[in-house]
Amino acid sequence: MNIGHAYENAARLIHAVTDEYPDANGLHAAYRAAISTPGLRPLPVEGQGISVSYEDGTWAKHCIENGIFTNIFKGAGPSDGPTRQGWDNRVAEALDLIQEISPDLRLMVDLLVTELVVLNSGADGGGSASHIPGVVVMSPGAEWDVLDYAMCLVHEGMHLNLFVADKVYGTFTLPSNALEAEERRALSAVKIGQRRPLDKAFHAAIVTVPLMFMQDRSGVTTLVDLYTESLRDACEDLKKQRRIFTQYGQMLLGELCEFAEQVDFARVARAISGTEYAGYRPSLAA
Repeated sequence: MNIGHAYENAARLIHAVTDEYPDANGLHAAYRAAISTPGLRPLPVEGQGISVSYEDGTWAKHCIENGIFTNIFKGAGPSDGPTRQGWDNRVAEALDLIQEISPDLRLMVDLLVTELVVLNSGADGGGSASHIPGVVVMSPGAEWDVLDYAMCLVHEGMHLNLFVADKVYGTFTLPSNALEAEERRALSAVKIGQRRPLDKAFHAAIVTVPLMFMQDRSGVTTLVDLYTESLRDACEDLKKQRRIFTQYGQMLLGELCEFAEQVDFARVARAISGTEYAGYRPSLAA
């Protein structure tokens, strides 16, 4: 799932809503307008860039009232000004780090993440959901460094990318609830040894790739050591259900499995910046 995929997916979603394709320079604004359409999410996108709010913000209130990300919001307490300023600083530094590691990963985050809710609940992680495109919730761990913030943003940005792709292309030939059946479960690359619904196992496997890549570029091997074998096992399990994937899903699965076999980070760098859909990349726009 490279930047070309992200821009093409966004453009197709915009076309589905407006019956028009935006030019590259207008893609970000058009995407924000499209996902603000009633029925795609409950609250419109406001402003430009990534809007940051906290445990007392509008999005936090909506999530709490509707039981979204309960595992993250449970236990969240009030945050003070200095704490929020610290979070803001780390987020800004994280975006700069993503830019340094891969400008095209930064483009993906800038396009797909429109709102970020930061809070401290002790959950130490992030969340995103298909029915609220653009929104990411983050509960940073006390020991998180800037790379951890950056990986969380990319992790959830990749989930959002997959959610949009599923809306415009379809990833599976069966509905999500059917993928929860025992016979449709597959090994998770992240929750090692656990079998999860096919769509969740597929998401987990895909998001390991940019995280491993980011750590490798930063001289860290923790996730590379942890996920190399589990990703291969997950891919072998996912391939057993290849017929449940759409043609588009099979293409993504093939790309994923090729990486798992080789763990070639130079190839990941090339793939992230793939030019298959170059017409929607600002740097290549006419």
